[in-house]
Amino acid sequence: MNYVWQTVRDIKPFYLGLAVVTGLFFVAAEGLMIWYLLRALQCCVTPLSCIRYSFIGFFYSGITPSATGGQPMQLYYMKKAGIKISDSTVVLMTVALVYKLVLVLIGLGILVLWYPKLCVYLKGYIYLYYLGLFLNTALVGVLLFVMVSPKCFRGIVTGGEKLLIKAHFLKPSETRTQKLFDMADSYHEAVVFFLRHKRHIAVVVAFTFVQRFSVFFLTWLIYRGMGLSGCSMGAVMFLQATVYIAVDMLPLPGAQGITELMYKTVFAAVFPGAYLTASMCVTRSINFYLLLAVSAVISAAASLTGQREGMAKKAPCDT
Repeated sequence: MNYVWQTVRDIKPFYLGLAVVTGLFFVAAEGLMIWYLLRALQCCVTPLSCIRYSFIGFFYSGITPSATGGQPMQLYYMKKAGIKISDSTVVLMTVALVYKLVLVLIGLGILVLWYPKLCVYLKGYIYLYYLGLFLNTALVGVLLFVMVSPKCFRGIVTGGEKLLIKAHFLKPSETRTQKLFDMADSYHEAVVFFLRHKRHIAVVVAFTFVQRFSVFFLTWLIYRGMGLSGCSMGAVMFLQATVYIAVDMLPLPGAQGITELMYKTVFAAVFPGAYLTASMCVTRSINFYLLLAVSAVISAAASLTGQREGMAKKAPCDT
């Protein structure tokens, strides 16, 4: 264990710092895409506020199974900022769709072009890779269907309202139902807008490839920071991509446990001896735990800011 700790301490500061910056860029890049799409819908937002939404989404995704908590919390904070639910919903769904689509395309590319080595490196975890690729492909199909089918989206919205009424969380309200119909119509208009302006989608797809590969590049930075050589940058990045694809859809908060197990299996031939455990600790600490901590601070600050704004609005009524 002492040797592992010494290996961590010996990582070159330049590469370690660059890895941290790369990890922060990975999360912030989603915020920039949210800002770009909201601006296309004529929403007056700043890049910094959208980057904040991205970190909030990362935090709640990291602590909920299958990353299900991120988008609802992003919608909540975006609504508090005055962004229309219909606009924020279609933008977040577009970002999620492209995010998953790019992961599927990368996964299929690795499967077709790198299959023999894939089997060698993944060993008994190859079935998880197939499962992850299948689940991500299925999710892309579902998201795409919901986005292009206004009847489907309206059914989901009204169906959710009926369930909440049956559970006695809401009372029947014709006014609220009409507002939900109006929101569904606005949502469809936003989808049609993006379908007619394919350039915006093309920009997001291209930038998502950069974002995705940035987190794979992070592992290579740690590899070089440890002074290792012999394995190409492409091979290290592809291997990190296989780990992401395999665990991305598993119903575990942050895919904890299985990610570490897969990492040690996949990279056993890349990081020799104590370098393997050391690289796993550093890589996982930067691309998840550090980002989760930063996201937690930003989420807490956003919550406190929201509470203070609420108190300020109520202040005149108390005097």
